[in-house]
Amino acid sequence: MVRLANLAGSALVFGLTTGSIIPSVRTILVGVDLGVSNFDSDLEELGLLAQTAGMEPVAKVVCKRRAPDAALFVGTGKADEIKLLAQAHGAAEILFDQSLSPGQQRNLERRLEMPVNDRTFLILEIFAQRARSHEGKLQVELARLQYLSTRLVRRWSHLERQRGGIGTRGGPGETQIELDRRMIASQIKRTKDQLEKVKRQRQTQRKQRDRRGAFNISLIGYTNAGKSTLFNSLVKARAYAADQLFATLDTTTRQLYLGEADRSVSLSDTVGFIRDLPHGLVDAFAATLQEAVDADLLIHVVDAANPDYALQIEQVQRVLEEIGAEKVPQLLVFNKIDALNKGQEPLQSRDYFEIDGFQTPRVFVSALAGVGLAQLRSMLAEILTASSESSAISSQSPALHVAGP
Repeated sequence: MVRLANLAGSALVFGLTTGSIIPSVRTILVGVDLGVSNFDSDLEELGLLAQTAGMEPVAKVVCKRRAPDAALFVGTGKADEIKLLAQAHGAAEILFDQSLSPGQQRNLERRLEMPVNDRTFLILEIFAQRARSHEGKLQVELARLQYLSTRLVRRWSHLERQRGGIGTRGGPGETQIELDRRMIASQIKRTKDQLEKVKRQRQTQRKQRDRRGAFNISLIGYTNAGKSTLFNSLVKARAYAADQLFATLDTTTRQLYLGEADRSVSLSDTVGFIRDLPHGLVDAFAATLQEAVDADLLIHVVDAANPDYALQIEQVQRVLEEIGAEKVPQLLVFNKIDALNKGQEPLQSRDYFEIDGFQTPRVFVSALAGVGLAQLRSMLAEILTASSESSAISSQSPALHVAGP
């Protein structure tokens, strides 16, 4: 349930009312297997997301369907089962692992007689809690406002149509939903205008780096893969890092000196990705994700100890394709090797891993324990040296720049 307050009040500033997820609220997790390959039958990731948002999962419901029920997503029988389970566990909220349509959400709330939320709403709430910079807060606000705008359908249907004011001769005025929609549209426009200014500032910063001939590297990866820990280990920074989903959202950039290449590079730590990342959130974070698009190299950090690391790599590749960064060269960093079980340790410190039909260089590290970092630095120096030599040859041989047929 999107907890709406009077939209003319301060709640609209954030798109959703503040405190819309109450800490430690007892919650039932629901997942529907629709036959997709990446379905999380244990709802483990949804549970972690819920805990990150301050909720307390107390029970899980998993069912199979060929297609979502148009009205309730799960059908009437399963909805009644969920209601009984919630009552038995004293749960106050239902959380779905899939995205619900506004109509499905509204129908479920009426039948279950309690708030119902989906994965998209939960991710937006976590992002709202984690955003620290002005840019990050603006991006989250835009995504939440866009989400809220789709949830206004019939939420004010119990109100009578307002009468027109002066000059309308008593004719019908605007409904409350029309007023709210206009207010949200106005806020969305203002937020987009502010983000456009931020985007121009970032473009100016990138141009300055380009003029200095900086080699730009962006850390990317699935959330909680250890990007910020690796970033801190490489540049001796103190960026916030924690064993939780979306520990940090704001891009941090530092200079990293590579002794073997006798040169510094620009290293940026970016927001983590996740399965079914809301499209609106990807759009809203375009300014931040542009760091990955404009990078000379992507360090793709992978949680080597996660049994689903292959699926996580696939999800990251999907987001990279969505933002137009799929052709940026990558270096795979399999992190957390200190958490591998005995017998799972890599046979060599570096090798190649196939991504989308291409052999991608890979190195094994533990950012937390400091294992493999020297090898990683050495590989970065090799890539930087090769890039510098290639640029030098290209600048001396214009004939090599062949545009296409």
